[in-house]
Amino acid sequence: MSASKTPGETNLTILLASLEARLHPDTFVFLTLPPSQPPPPSLHLQMSFREAEGLTVITTEASAILNHLDYVFPCRMITLDVHSSLAAVGFIAAIATKLKSSQIGVNPVSGYYHDHLFVPVGREVEALDILRDMADEAKP
Repeated sequence: MSASKTPGETNLTILLASLEARLHPDTFVFLTLPPSQPPPPSLHLQMSFREAEGLTVITTEASAILNHLDYVFPCRMITLDVHSSLAAVGFIAAIATKLKSSQIGVNPVSGYYHDHLFVPVGREVEALDILRDMADEAKP
């Protein structure tokens, strides 16, 4: 097998103009597990990433509490409902820069089909407004 062309949109103007953001109802958190410890079977894994220091997990706050796990960064997940290419250049940078101007921290995660932004609890409505404004400004 060989690598195929990366699907999705790469044009930054089109990505921004077609940007629609969707807020998920749950509060998410980040946690880490030691390299030798597998996640509990009942832990909701929204995302996991293996690092040298351990397994980083994004899960719901409720799942972390249910599994008696320490966590950090209670946040809300905003899904960007545009099929951006994994090879797109500048899409997340433009969004992060705009959120930075309002002092909103963001932890972006790229999935195969969509990008997801994890923003601090209490800043999600403001972040959604900024994303809506970005899309409006990019439209012809």
